[in-house]
Amino acid sequence: MSPCFRLALTPGEPAGIGPDLCVQLAQQPQPHQLVVIGNAELLRQRADILKLGLQLRPFEADQAPRPSQAGELWVLDLPLAEACVAGQLNTANADYVLQSLRIATDGCLNGQFDALITAPVHKGVINDAGTAFSGHTEFLMERTGSEQVVMMLATEGLRVALVTTHLPLSQVPAAITPERITQVSRILDHDLRTKFGLPRPRILVCGLNPHAGEGGHLGLEEQQIIEPTLARLNAEGLNLIGPLPADTLFCEHHLADADAVLAMYHDQGLPVLKHKGFGKAVNITLGMPIIRTSVDHGTALDLTGSGQADSGSLVTAIHCAAQMVEARANSAQRHNKQP
Repeated sequence: MSPCFRLALTPGEPAGIGPDLCVQLAQQPQPHQLVVIGNAELLRQRADILKLGLQLRPFEADQAPRPSQAGELWVLDLPLAEACVAGQLNTANADYVLQSLRIATDGCLNGQFDALITAPVHKGVINDAGTAFSGHTEFLMERTGSEQVVMMLATEGLRVALVTTHLPLSQVPAAITPERITQVSRILDHDLRTKFGLPRPRILVCGLNPHAGEGGHLGLEEQQIIEPTLARLNAEGLNLIGPLPADTLFCEHHLADADAVLAMYHDQGLPVLKHKGFGKAVNITLGMPIIRTSVDHGTALDLTGSGQADSGSLVTAIHCAAQMVEARANSAQRHNKQP
C-alpha cells in the first residue's frame, strides 16, 4: 500500500483561477491529503459560482495525514484584507498571497508538509502593492536559503531544465559561463538522483548557437565554454551528452534514452515542451531543500468563475510532487542502508 503524503497547495492570486482549480480538484478523491493554504470563504464562494459541492475541513497538524475524499478540501484558513471579486485584481490582497507562500514554505522546511504545489500568482499586482516580487522561484529561493535553483519543466516523456531563465536574448551569451553551467548541471544531476530516483541520469545538453556552433563557424561558445565544462563534469561522474544542436536534439530517437534535456535559454527548450504537453506540464524548482511543483500557466483572470479553467496542469503538478516525495524517501532509505 502506497504511503499517504501531506501536500501543501497555495491557491495563488485570489481573483484568478487558482481557487477555481482547487474547488474543481476537490471533486475527485485524492490519494494524499491536500491542504489549501488560503481563505476558506473565498473557496466557498467560488464553489457556489461554479455550482460544485464542497466540504471544507479545518487542517489540524497533529493528526496523521489521510487521503482527501471526493468533495472535500482541507484548509489552513487565512484572512483576506478585502473581499475578492472574481477576475478583479486588488492590491490590498497582495500580502495574503505572500503570507500563503510563507506559511506553506516554512511548513515544508519544518516537516509539517511533504511538498509544496503552487497555483499561479500575479506578479504585477504584488509589485503594485509595494513589494518587489519577481516570481515564485526567487521568493522560494530566498525563503529556503538556497544559493542556486534551477527551473525544470516536465511533461509525459520529456524534462527540460534551463541554464538561464528570464533574460533578454541579448544577455544570454554572457550568462553562459563555466560557473553557471557547472552549478546548474550539478543541481540537475543531484535532484534527478535524489528526487526522481534515477541512479545515473543521462542528460542531453543543447548548444547555444545554431548547429551547436558548427565547429566554430557559427559561434565559439561551444568550443571555448560548453565543451570543456561538460568534459570536466563528466570526469566527476556526471553523464552529460553534448553540446548538441537544439534543432535535432528534440527528435524522438535522441530523447528515447534521455532522462532530461539541459537548454541554454528559456525559449530554446520550453516551446518544444509546451507544444508536447501544454495543459499537462509541470514547473519544478530544483536545488531547494523542499519539493516544489507548479502549474505551467498564468492566473487567467478572464476565465475565473466560468467553469472553463482546465485543472490538468494542477493534477499533473500534484502527481509529480507525490512521486518526488516517494522517490526522495526511497533514495534516503537506500543511502541509510549503505555501510
